[in-house]
Amino acid sequence: MVCIGPALATLAVVLTGIGHAQPWRDELATWSAASRSPGELFRLAGTIDAATSPYYLFMHAWVAVLGDSATALRLPAALAMAGTAGLTALLGRRLLGARAGLLAGLLLAVLPGTSRYGQEARPYALAAFLAVLATLLLVEATARPGWARWAGYAAAVAALGLTHLVALTLLAAHAVAVLADRRAGASGRTVRWMLALLPTGLLLAPLALLARGQRARQLGWVQVARPDDLAALAGGVAQSGVVGGVLVGLAALGAARLGRRALLPGLAVLLPVLLVFAVALVVPLWVPRYLVFVVPFGCLLAGAALAMVPLPPALAVVALAGLLGLPDQAALRRTHEWPRSATVDYRGVARIVADGRRPGDAVVYSPRESWLFLDLGLAYHLGDRRPRDVLVTEDQARRGDLWAAECARPAECLAGADRVWLVVAGRRDDPLAAVAGAKGDALRAGYTVERVWPRPGLTVALLTR
Repeated sequence: MVCIGPALATLAVVLTGIGHAQPWRDELATWSAASRSPGELFRLAGTIDAATSPYYLFMHAWVAVLGDSATALRLPAALAMAGTAGLTALLGRRLLGARAGLLAGLLLAVLPGTSRYGQEARPYALAAFLAVLATLLLVEATARPGWARWAGYAAAVAALGLTHLVALTLLAAHAVAVLADRRAGASGRTVRWMLALLPTGLLLAPLALLARGQRARQLGWVQVARPDDLAALAGGVAQSGVVGGVLVGLAALGAARLGRRALLPGLAVLLPVLLVFAVALVVPLWVPRYLVFVVPFGCLLAGAALAMVPLPPALAVVALAGLLGLPDQAALRRTHEWPRSATVDYRGVARIVADGRRPGDAVVYSPRESWLFLDLGLAYHLGDRRPRDVLVTEDQARRGDLWAAECARPAECLAGADRVWLVVAGRRDDPLAAVAGAKGDALRAGYTVERVWPRPGLTVALLTR
């Protein structure tokens, strides 16, 4: 079958070095959530990350069976991305021909972005899989109408929304494709399409409303979009400016060649991007990885362009795209931070603390409520071997949050701790001076710095009384 080659190629590429890069901050949030009970996950959804809570629940079950190593955490994304490549080839065969589908799936396999999000314990690869699946089921349901096919489509769309609410912008492309259908019985198909989405809307509305109420806290770090953000999107989702440019060029050539047949894949790229960008001009929402699900549809257009030439030179172009992306492929297997110069070495800090730790040692983080998740980074790598988190009054799970609560009187909580490991964000020559507020006052009044270890993105210091 046309889907086997792209799926296996993608799986081989994505599994290569899947556990090399240490989990980055977003993956630490996934690990923290997946390690909680369903009741604790429900409390977390009421505070923050409601939009991701169904994915966290899935990962909770996954981790319970396969563990929480970096490879185990990322394996669902790898499998989903391999499935995405296979489904992309199937959808391409259905819409554009077998050769275009094959080339589209193989092109998707070699994109650095496919490895990046296929090696990340986040829902973006799963959203890409469900986006292509829903589109394929829509094509089948409109070609051969039947309630079973429409029910399958409705289930796929519901799963897509539960995985990634932003991906529901794909429905704009589906709507145009259904309304533009000129075959006999088109009006009946439009009615069935709307009826299929009705239960999905009822299911997802509470989740969307809850997530909307958390937007300010969830996306407080995001700025409103600017025109140059749109220009940089291809490089962001492809994780390579050069390969992203190649993909856009081939997709544009394919769209011009296809004419009306480019309607569905073309709109599946353009409408989600333009809708999210339009909203992001007013509401901070523009995060390129939120739009990874449009990449397979861009590959479909590119596959149509490549299908214009004989198979050997077309495969050579795919191979060239893969070669151009090799430096980015190697870099993303060293770190998942973006930009990659912003590496945060949680593992290195954990190793330093583990090597020098003594019974009775304490650990303090600054800042605590940071998207760097300093405490989660040490907790992941050290587990029960980490020093006592002396300032914590309520941990993340009990608080129903991604951050723990600290005591209001740090000097009292530090009493009895003769040695303190201080973990500070950034490279600091004087880490004590970087600690703000009452926590910093208590540390400076009671401790001196015995030794400092700078690490990428972090500084760890040993303080003694």
